[in-house]
Amino acid sequence: MSELEQQEEQTHADHWGERMPRTVGLWSAVTVLVGVTVGSGIFRVPATVAGLLHSPGPAMLCWLIGGLVALAGALSVAELAAALPRSGGIFAYLLEAYGNLPAFLFGWTELAVIRASALGATSTIFAEYLGYFIPFTATQVHEVAAAAILVVGAINYIGVRRAVAVLAPATAAKYAALLALGLLAFTAVSGASAHHRILWEGGAQASLIATALVPVMWTYDGWADVSFMGGEIYQPQRTLPLALILGTCCVMLVYLLVNLGFWYALPGAEIAHAPLVAATVARHIPLFGGAGAAVISAVVLVSTFSGLHASLMTGSRVLFAMGDRGLLFRSVGRVSPRFESPSVAIWLSTGLGIAYVLQNDFAQLADRFVLGLWPFYVLTVAAVYVLRRKRPDLHRPYRTWGYPVVPALFLLASLGMLANSAVTDPRDTGVTLLVIVAGIPIYYAWRAVTLRRVVA
Repeated sequence: MSELEQQEEQTHADHWGERMPRTVGLWSAVTVLVGVTVGSGIFRVPATVAGLLHSPGPAMLCWLIGGLVALAGALSVAELAAALPRSGGIFAYLLEAYGNLPAFLFGWTELAVIRASALGATSTIFAEYLGYFIPFTATQVHEVAAAAILVVGAINYIGVRRAVAVLAPATAAKYAALLALGLLAFTAVSGASAHHRILWEGGAQASLIATALVPVMWTYDGWADVSFMGGEIYQPQRTLPLALILGTCCVMLVYLLVNLGFWYALPGAEIAHAPLVAATVARHIPLFGGAGAAVISAVVLVSTFSGLHASLMTGSRVLFAMGDRGLLFRSVGRVSPRFESPSVAIWLSTGLGIAYVLQNDFAQLADRFVLGLWPFYVLTVAAVYVLRRKRPDLHRPYRTWGYPVVPALFLLASLGMLANSAVTDPRDTGVTLLVIVAGIPIYYAWRAVTLRRVVA
């Protein structure tokens, strides 16, 4: 992008410096948050939690704690989102509070590893469940997954209004289906003796709950992602805080209901040994008869498509923000004059997702790097304190409810979870830390190249 083109684009920026139209309203923003958060995890993680916590009391407590931690994060980040409604969300808040390096490391971790691998994992699950209706070979599963990423990339490219118009009904259908599954689980024939089961076996199990909290927080991951679209939100100082809080509450509600239903329908041992736990529960629901597997496959298809679509939509905005702020090639910050979308960032995100999904081993990266973003969530919530000291004059239309206690609770829970993960799973925690640290030399190499270009 030439200097003249940059100057022309800046003249069309709003007073926050954003160049894309602000057309995403409150319920569309809530749809984005729910769409990106509720993906494939809720169909897999209950079995993992049941394998660690063998009775419904500790398991439900774990899901409740996870929801409250996410809600505390949303209540805290909402202050930053209202004060700094910029594209990139967390990237913009880290940049404002700490400077270029932490913001760059977030972008590097989010998009070079976590987002691309999540796109690969979600699209692979989509293709596998589509295979229930149309049989595929192992190679074809990866090809269909890549095609799914390409399709959602194209939908996002033609503008955020059209993208949200596709996302909204898919997310509404997914949410309604999960609510129905949770409620219908209480009609399961195997649930008749559920009230005789022991609510809480063993002791306090604090360490086990903390360990189970890691995959649970993966299912909640996405609670902050709507902030990435801060530059396209209509009336952002009101809409963004409401969307973050309402969306997170919606996710917590459906997760708690679904897990209560699962524990009513099945004993813990059966949940733990049912990786496709939703399908197992569906087989016990009389209303479904023999069609339980088909019903659940259809629900997972809709859920993963919605999650894939919303994930690419939000993740590409981080790339766009990096290009816009000069921490990536300026061309990545291009806005399509026809569709008013971050075109280069969308296609770059699409390309990264496809590259990952075509490699057999990369679909599992989303699980391995489950905690990769949490150090940045910690820094972001801590930025509420930092910016209140550093920028006391910053206009804050919304101030964190329960400050300073609510952000402190989020920080304590997150740091405890990270510490417990370092003790119980040092290998994957260490690999995740190395991935983050690997961005440091890349940042300094990029800065050296940029400075050399300026001097030349």
